Amino acid sequence: MSAADNQSGNQSRWSMVGKDPYSIPLDEIDLSHPGIWQANEFLPFLARLRKEAPVHYCRQSAVGPYWSIMKYADIMTVDTSPDIYSSEPTVGIVDTFEEFTLPMFIAMDPPKHDVQRKIVQPVVAPDNLKRMESLIRQRVCTILDELPVGEEFDWVKHVSIELTTQMLATLFDFPFEDRHKLTYWSDVATAIPGGGVVNSQEERWEAVQECLGYFTRLWNERVNSEPGNDLISMLAHGDATRNMPPMEYLGNIILLIVGGNDTTRNSLTGGVLALNETPAEYDKLRNDVSLIPNMVSEIIRWQTPLAYMRRTAKVDTDLGGQQIKAGDKVVMWYASGNRDEEAIEKADDFLIDRPRARQHLSFGFGLHRCMGNRLAEMQLRIVWEEIMLRFQEVEVVGEPQRVYSSFVKGYTHMPVVLHPKA
Repeated sequence: MSAADNQSGNQSRWSMVGKDPYSIPLDEIDLSHPGIWQANEFLPFLARLRKEAPVHYCRQSAVGPYWSIMKYADIMTVDTSPDIYSSEPTVGIVDTFEEFTLPMFIAMDPPKHDVQRKIVQPVVAPDNLKRMESLIRQRVCTILDELPVGEEFDWVKHVSIELTTQMLATLFDFPFEDRHKLTYWSDVATAIPGGGVVNSQEERWEAVQECLGYFTRLWNERVNSEPGNDLISMLAHGDATRNMPPMEYLGNIILLIVGGNDTTRNSLTGGVLALNETPAEYDKLRNDVSLIPNMVSEIIRWQTPLAYMRRTAKVDTDLGGQQIKAGDKVVMWYASGNRDEEAIEKADDFLIDRPRARQHLSFGFGLHRCMGNRLAEMQLRIVWEEIMLRFQEVEVVGEPQRVYSSFVKGYTHMPVVLHPKA
């Protein structure tokens, strides 16, 4: 795949940008191409497949053949059946990280997945989250108080990225002055060369090697010190992780960076956009800020920061009347399941007081459910509590620019103007 869609205007042969989803033969619809995601044209394609081919086979794409799972109930079936659908070798639609594979516990099956995840789980344990809350609030207040009021600025850069990068630095006990490296490495890990982050696989590999070198230095410091409460120390001292080969360490580090970055960062931007697109909901929020915790769940559903997770069939199986063969790629489109009217009433509407708002798919289900889901919710809750104390409105004043990816459903730029409370 190339970034021709968003740079030269010469669409790649796989792109569906600008096309009517109902004009394309059903078997030629390819959700894996980033074009429709960056152009924000994906929803009609998801709606058609949910209705006409909820278990859909794409025979030809730039990433090879794969199954798309479109409906909430079917996604739940796949996500909670690790005996049938494996997380190995990877949860991305491409089989390898180009020339090399990066083992990581999200792309492992039990028992190895379970013991590795257990090592780092304490960083987001309830007691640790309570300890972090005041620090997060302090940082949120500092970031918001330094923003220009009444003049245009980029919300993605100055709020979404800054807050999540500071949080990541805390979780890793990473040198604070170098924290923006974490954002860069997260972007590189999920980027398509030519899509605006790196221009080539060589540049991507150099960045990944830099990441490994930096985190290896931190590992060597922590492994020779008393065990701490940060993620690197937990990995360095954990029985199941202390002897990891370098590429497995790197894979787990990248997993934790991306996991700690993308959900919160893109939901922070997506929430502002959703409220701007639904003024009645913004009024509802102004009238009742006690809705914030529920609204946070609705933002995470509405945004769906990671559009999909992939599994690989271990055995021949039947799903929705379709015969899936052992070895087939099976892609759970969370972005579609979260819009499934059979599971979620008024699924296309953004409703901050939605009943059962937490029952969305954005965090996944089963043994791979997002480890940091409570931390992400807490960060978003605190941000909105502090926004509502300060501002009458965060007004979006231009079209947001989106990530060139069918995996990371996020934003690279969104211009806003802050209006202070009267």
